[in-house]
Amino acid sequence: MRRQSPADLQWSDVTPKSFFLNRRALIAGAAGMAIAVPAAAKLDYVTSPLSTDEKPNSLEDITSYNNFYEFGTGKGDPSAYAPALTTDPWSVKVDGLVGRPGSYDLADLLSGIPLEERIYRFRCVEAWAMVVPWIGLPLGKMLEKFGVQPGAKYVAFETLVRPDEMRGQKSPILDWPYREGLRLDEAMHPLTILATGLYGEDLPNQNGAPLRLVVPWKYGFKSIKSIVRITLSDSQPETTWNMLQPSEYGFYANVNPEVDHPRWSQATERHIGAGLFAGREPTRMFNGYADQVAGLYSGQDLARDF
Repeated sequence: MRRQSPADLQWSDVTPKSFFLNRRALIAGAAGMAIAVPAAAKLDYVTSPLSTDEKPNSLEDITSYNNFYEFGTGKGDPSAYAPALTTDPWSVKVDGLVGRPGSYDLADLLSGIPLEERIYRFRCVEAWAMVVPWIGLPLGKMLEKFGVQPGAKYVAFETLVRPDEMRGQKSPILDWPYREGLRLDEAMHPLTILATGLYGEDLPNQNGAPLRLVVPWKYGFKSIKSIVRITLSDSQPETTWNMLQPSEYGFYANVNPEVDHPRWSQATERHIGAGLFAGREPTRMFNGYADQVAGLYSGQDLARDF
């Protein structure tokens, strides 16, 4: 992965828009919430040293071509129908093998975590590739805040179920709620973040507002959107696509050009925004993050643990 020094790229190089993490955190800031960021000021954010130096996709690319089956199966359905989703107020249940379980308002969930607001400019892959300038924080920092108990080995996530606003949930195409999970060491890796925004604004609804997971070395379906529950457990959790078709969608879902999907090759990928006549590109092992994450899978058969 090509890297760039944090000093090389300021927020104004990515977008001129001001950013604040979320409306609830901003309001809470008046009461002393550490996470709050002034909305009126233009802020200079530095790029995480984990970021790629590849050019980000346009905001239009990122927000108009999405997979979010809760709003429909078409790539344009999320941008068309996700505005109906109410994201404020928002709470997240934290339970399982944690020392401080409970239901937390989003601002409370994120407050008190020492961090610099950063641009995490990650390559992301679903059926296509794009580079997204996320705003977020390491998932591991949040998990530490709630006290990971010694027996915990996995982290499970669930998406909101609200069919009146998420029209795709009226269809039985998937078993709702959408579920995903990570091994604990994957969840604690610094590349794994909880995103609250992109391109200088709150996270758009079609991209998983107000809180989504980003795991850049895995296929996009692992990066669950609109999270309402986080559970630590001692056993591997059920995950939506693996439940639907285990022969095609494994628990790990690591980007691996050497392991084909049963119905298509994964050796090449298409980069959104490259133009109508651009060819496909070779898929990179672990989406280009092999130097950082390959050690997590030492000794595993990645054709079996796909």
